[in-house]
Amino acid sequence: MTTYGTIPTSSGGSSMEYLSRAKERIKSGLGTRRPWKIVFNFRSIGLPAGFSDALGRIRTNVAYFRMNYAITVLLILFLSLLWHPISLIVFVVMMAVWLFLYFLRDEPLVIFHRTIDDRVVLAVLSVLTLGFLLFTHATVNILVSVLVGVVVVLIHAALRKTDDLFLDEEAAERGGLLAGESSPQP
Repeated sequence: MTTYGTIPTSSGGSSMEYLSRAKERIKSGLGTRRPWKIVFNFRSIGLPAGFSDALGRIRTNVAYFRMNYAITVLLILFLSLLWHPISLIVFVVMMAVWLFLYFLRDEPLVIFHRTIDDRVVLAVLSVLTLGFLLFTHATVNILVSVLVGVVVVLIHAALRKTDDLFLDEEAAERGGLLAGESSPQP
């Protein structure tokens, strides 16, 4: 007897399967993060030639190190909330949301049959996180820590040379680094 299209209902080992899948999703989700050794390669640090060079570096580095920069800003925000327990609880809850909607997704987010771009998810989650944290009355602390995080990211992005970064064309196009160029399909 064949059972095509049935869903297995075995309950044995389901928690272990779930933990194994979660561990695998964490590994693959953080796989888009670039190695920290590349982020902090001191040989790749140098002053830009001018303002336009700095802007170009910022665009390239933000596209390339997007996950690393998000982790950096969130870490700075977390450290600033250690002395505000209610804010820290809200932050931990929002981090769980970040994990499932941004860091650990296997597939693009689809809402009402529309694919949502990663940049939109990043912007919405950032606004929601800041909004919820501002309701905990740690406004100055939160705004200063986010400002410090953004400044740290911008300084790194402007100073880090982009000569040794290799973007694939699809990722570069999604990040807005190519002006609609398409390569011939083999």
